Amino acid sequence: MAKKNNFDEKESEEVVDETYEDDLEDEAFEQEVDDDFKTDAPKTEEEKLKEKIKPKDIGKLPGIGPTSAEKLRGAGYDSYEAIAVASPMELVAVAGLGEGTAIKAIKAARDSLDMGFESADKILLKRKTISRLSIGAESLDELLGGGIESQSITEVYGKFASGKSQWCFQLCVMAQLPKDKGGLGGAVLYIDTENSFRPERVAQISKHLGVDPDEIMKNIYVARAYNSNHQMLLTEKSVDLIKEHNVKLLIVDSLTSQFRSEYTGRGQLSDRQQKLNQHMRLLQKVAELYNVVVFVTNQVMSRPDILFGDPTDAIGGNVVKHASKTRIYLRKGTGSKRIAKLVDSPSLPDGEAIYNVTENGVVD
Repeated sequence: MAKKNNFDEKESEEVVDETYEDDLEDEAFEQEVDDDFKTDAPKTEEEKLKEKIKPKDIGKLPGIGPTSAEKLRGAGYDSYEAIAVASPMELVAVAGLGEGTAIKAIKAARDSLDMGFESADKILLKRKTISRLSIGAESLDELLGGGIESQSITEVYGKFASGKSQWCFQLCVMAQLPKDKGGLGGAVLYIDTENSFRPERVAQISKHLGVDPDEIMKNIYVARAYNSNHQMLLTEKSVDLIKEHNVKLLIVDSLTSQFRSEYTGRGQLSDRQQKLNQHMRLLQKVAELYNVVVFVTNQVMSRPDILFGDPTDAIGGNVVKHASKTRIYLRKGTGSKRIAKLVDSPSLPDGEAIYNVTENGVVD
């Protein structure tokens, strides 16, 4: 009788086990059905755009192994976007890739990012990610459609004492203000080619704007460029600082000073323009890839072929003119008055604004 009871208990356990397994199978089936019929909320165009620009591992590109990927990251090519806009010879030089491998990696990056034609409404959506940096003077902000925009190069040029560096000092402070006060809430990189950076002037402007000068100084990273090669190297190194310190503004004061002194005469003009073109291209890539404001000042010359009107023209010729999307010509007026003339912009009409340069900075 006892044996029968043991048998019954064993049989009962088997039935329970089978029932439990059936329950698990039913749950799995129900989950599978739920997954099949589950409908996610439709993603907005903005969410799709964020997914599209989400950083991807460059090590997954064809021909890019761990060693090559590390070399590329060290040289600033740390995203699909950076590789997609690079030339094959650039990747060959920095990572030792074969030219064929570099071409394949670039093509794969471009295909992944869908870098072909796209409709204008999608471009308009991308334009909404652009930030605008207030200059701190309403007349100038109005002239520039709300401020200096990111993802492009803005150039100001003018004679000595026209107030170019004063714009730089003012923007060093404005960029660190919160967005609701016209700033970008980020740090600043300042490439000084003429030894013109004056921290005490930045402190004056900071006090006027009601912010702590010491805190402002801590978020301005200044580098003195001693020649054109050094200037270009600093631009390349800026990528690391941009990512590390949340940099939102890159200033070059001035753009052409070193190039102008090193390349003299017509015989070296072609070499100078080619090198300057490379520098402008790098600045543009930094602006677009990291959504920063790139602000450059430029020297001027007098054109002897202009007999009537203002003979003043910016150094750098068409190379700088084409690369700078917004160009502003500064002139000195009487006393503290200055005149800013919008010479070129893809989306804004030409115009002028009168402002003042005082101990408080650039003001109306």
